[in-house]
Amino acid sequence: MVKAIIFDCDGVLVDTERDAHRVGFNRAFAHFGIDAEWSVERYGELLKVAGGKERMTAYFDEDGWPEDKVAEYGGKQELIAALHKYKTAEVSQIVQELPVRPGVLRIVDEAMASGVRLGVCTTSNAKFIDAVLDLFGAERKAAFEFVHAGDVVSKKKPDPEIYELATKSLGLDPKECVVIEDSRNGLLASTGAGYPTLITTSTYTVGEDFSEAARVVPELGDASNPQITLADLSALTA
Repeated sequence: MVKAIIFDCDGVLVDTERDAHRVGFNRAFAHFGIDAEWSVERYGELLKVAGGKERMTAYFDEDGWPEDKVAEYGGKQELIAALHKYKTAEVSQIVQELPVRPGVLRIVDEAMASGVRLGVCTTSNAKFIDAVLDLFGAERKAAFEFVHAGDVVSKKKPDPEIYELATKSLGLDPKECVVIEDSRNGLLASTGAGYPTLITTSTYTVGEDFSEAARVVPELGDASNPQITLADLSALTA
């Protein structure tokens, strides 16, 4: 039996990138008077950079910084931090209207019933993942032993540091656990820390290389059409 399941957040728990994070970034740019708007296609390219602050920094490095705003906020890092704070508040509201991905709540319920431990490892801000877990209901949310989010580590995915932290939190052999991810960056991070990894592809990641994954599916599947069960996850640890 699998002993723990660790979920990524964006694209795994909720398909948030296109209709939540991207919208939140654009609202932040507009609020700050910055002439930038990320299209669906451009945001897909920017997702190669893990982390919202890092993503904005990479964008401005390539397309040019709004120097007046940099001066107003006292530096590039300070501007990025202010933008990200505003964006996070916006997205925490947007996500309340988005559905949890198919099968996620079913797998969480199966895990809770079988005593399988639960955690989250994400590059998203802690306030945002808190809002996402609110969608699960209080009992399911409380079942998650840890949420490692945002800047809790010095290096973000694809670096394995966040999953190495999860190993310390669980005190288990990674081979006894399963990670559920949706992106190549996430896959490299989890497998780099020794975890068998299931990929559930999402809007922006369906065409990525997942050759290191233990298994790849489009979704976990709801009760009427389950594609992955707790037994399937246990099989990945064999």
